[in-house]
Amino acid sequence: MYNEWIENAVGDPDLIAELKEIGGNSDEIYERFYKDLEFGTAGLRGIIGAGTNRMNIYTVGRATQGLADFLNSRHKNPSVAIGYDSRIKSEYFAKEAAKILAANGVKAYLFSELEPTPCLSYAVRKYGTSSGIILTASHNPAKYNGYKCYDSNGYQMTDAEADEAYSFIQKVDYFTGIKSTDFDAAVENGLIEYMGEDVIEEFLNEVQKQCVNPEICKKADLCVIYTPLNGTGNKPVRKILNRIGVEKLYVVPEQEMPNGNFPTCPFPNPEIKQAFEYALKMTDEIKADILLATDPDCDRVGIAVRGESGEYVLLSGNEVGAMMLNYLLSQKKEKGLLPENAVAVKSFVSTDLAEEIAKKYGCEFKNLLTGFKYIGELITELEKEGKADKFVMGFEESYGYLAGTHARDKDAVVGSMLICEMAAYYKAQGKTLADVMEDIYAEFGFYSNTVKSYEFDGAAGMEKMKKIMDNLRAAPPAEIAGMKVLRIGDYKSGFFLNTADNTKTKTGLPESNVLSYKLAGGNGIIIRPSGTEPKIKAYITAIGKNKSDALALAEELTAAADKFTEV
Repeated sequence: MYNEWIENAVGDPDLIAELKEIGGNSDEIYERFYKDLEFGTAGLRGIIGAGTNRMNIYTVGRATQGLADFLNSRHKNPSVAIGYDSRIKSEYFAKEAAKILAANGVKAYLFSELEPTPCLSYAVRKYGTSSGIILTASHNPAKYNGYKCYDSNGYQMTDAEADEAYSFIQKVDYFTGIKSTDFDAAVENGLIEYMGEDVIEEFLNEVQKQCVNPEICKKADLCVIYTPLNGTGNKPVRKILNRIGVEKLYVVPEQEMPNGNFPTCPFPNPEIKQAFEYALKMTDEIKADILLATDPDCDRVGIAVRGESGEYVLLSGNEVGAMMLNYLLSQKKEKGLLPENAVAVKSFVSTDLAEEIAKKYGCEFKNLLTGFKYIGELITELEKEGKADKFVMGFEESYGYLAGTHARDKDAVVGSMLICEMAAYYKAQGKTLADVMEDIYAEFGFYSNTVKSYEFDGAAGMEKMKKIMDNLRAAPPAEIAGMKVLRIGDYKSGFFLNTADNTKTKTGLPESNVLSYKLAGGNGIIIRPSGTEPKIKAYITAIGKNKSDALALAEELTAAADKFTEV
């Protein structure tokens, strides 16, 4: 396979240079060729470089050719919307994909510049395309890129559709099986069409409709420091915040412009403190009410807010999701805007605090598998039933939020807008968002929701991850941290096991490689391999009357999760 690539991978000089550099190094060659990048519901994701296990024009080309074959087998005149972020080679890969689609008679609608992932979701529905492609690796380090596929509803492909598309992809030869055409000629004959600025303006109009208190940011004189982390959020987030009256908006200059190398932030992930390092430096001179960070493809947003002593504290995705739900439900109810039979939703690994908040306002609550496509599916079903207006919001603990039905994926543009609106609303009452979170905990109990990741790189790592999950299924724990396991959920088999009487009930959710352990008092652990990274994640819930009780229990549960992931 290596020899075949060094002879044929002439389309990108970077690949030939890399292949020559690793010549004779069996370990390096093995890592690049021991498998094909898998095409799943998250599409492709991998390190940029040469080989079948890397992101390059041939792996992207093979996926696109297979996608074109799949779409042509299903549709008479298929079309695809294509977007890309600031990552290394994202625009290059996007244009290559457009050329391949055009060569196969599939019309490609291409953004004229980098745009957030939720804009791609919006464009799929606006143009009525058969599918969508976004070139992004979300919040991964700079060496990664990815290729996500959407269906005609604007959410990522479901398992069945991804499997069918992959069956076509597997038939494509990397070098002889890919059709392509001249880009400019395809634009001229209408097979590639650039999407205009009007698409983004329409998207922002839909986002703005989610405002509940439109004038509050200006009235409260909200001050915000924002970092797009060298990604796609810079223009749209600034535009939407300007629209709602955030006049004191300061952007981190080192992280303002697109840069796939992420020179000041090796891990461009708003979940971690390092992402706020440069924003925090600016607070020496600018006493902002809130610090805002969006990831490179602007589908996730994280925040830091001023605490009691004036220092800035990061709020978790669970905390922001619960607080945003509380804000939307309370304000809509107060203004008479809350519909009967309102619906809110979260991934089942996210905090159960949100469900308790929903109960207070008589809002129906749904827990779905991890993956925003499941939330997108739910919105689409509501729309088909004429109930789209019932949807209040959905969220995942990994900093993904969506209010409104304009997109079918998490949206950091609407998330940023609502966070700022929420901060301004409470600022007008003399409260910070940290104060508001404490009020919520005082009312509902303190929820410590922790996510711990265990990394397993390379081929050996994949085997270890499989062994860990197999061992847990073969020998499930009877107790965790001194607490009896009351219920075991195996989402791969599709059943919950009640340990008291050994009875089983169906999960009612699609098959997924996830195990959950429910303990007394709502505590528990969920274990799942990541769908996009070489990691196993443990989601730990510890509930206490106060913070210290909950954190102490969380430590014990985390120690138990550590043991689960030993091989």
